[in-house]
Amino acid sequence: MPRLYPYALLLVLFLSLPALANRFANVEIKATPLADNLYMLTGSGGNMAALVTDKEVILIDAQYAELADKINAKLSELSAGKQLGTLINTHMHGDHVNGNSALMPKRIIAHDNVLTRLTADTAFPRTGLPTETFSKQLSLSGNGQTVRLEYLPPSHTDGDIIVWFEQDNVVHMGDMLFEGRFPFIDLNNGGSVRGYIANVVYVLNVIDEQTKVVPGHGELTDKAGLQRFHQMMVKTLALVEQQQAKGLSSEQIVAAGLGDEWLNWHWNFITEERWINTLLQAEPITQ
Repeated sequence: MPRLYPYALLLVLFLSLPALANRFANVEIKATPLADNLYMLTGSGGNMAALVTDKEVILIDAQYAELADKINAKLSELSAGKQLGTLINTHMHGDHVNGNSALMPKRIIAHDNVLTRLTADTAFPRTGLPTETFSKQLSLSGNGQTVRLEYLPPSHTDGDIIVWFEQDNVVHMGDMLFEGRFPFIDLNNGGSVRGYIANVVYVLNVIDEQTKVVPGHGELTDKAGLQRFHQMMVKTLALVEQQQAKGLSSEQIVAAGLGDEWLNWHWNFITEERWINTLLQAEPITQ
């Protein structure tokens, strides 16, 4: 019997090959209704939103190319066969734009800086580059719905937009919100800790208690959820700055941690250590 072990191991590896070859094989695209003809879509990567109009489907973010067939199938199911017309990218990260080309929309809209950064990435498919860009705001319409794209100053990256579905009181935050978890602030692509916090405050001052808030990652939430996220950032930044003021080194601050209050915000991508190291790079307060 022991001599069978290598063969058993080979069999297990052989049976695992399909899953290893396609990590998206078991991903399901799920739709959560937000309003009439408006949905939040989840799968793998950044949360999407889809608006079905009388002429087309408008999709916010694209997840991964390997999921394009599943995404298009879900859009067809929700829209009674309408085609994806407009794809909007909230920013330039792969889990939001990798599927651009594979989804084959008629047009792709993003902020100017997204086009600049994706163009500089020679590995990014040219057919997935934004075909239309803007600098501050851009409004689309369909089925009596105004879809307003609004650029926010550098925060998660230097090309983030949020998407307002004005009549339905829904906002898609892109990666300006990681619901219930530490956020990723991409300092190498124009991100800013204080800018991120300021942008969340801006949104909090605009929305009300009935606003449905679609995060870039995590569960659908509301104003109270966005307030909890804001408080987490403010309090953890203050804690790190207090430790710095005491003269503790970066290593000592990481070792001390953030305390039990924030343990549940730790996740596999942005651990407590990585979040502290991000906070340590926050810009100094200017007078």
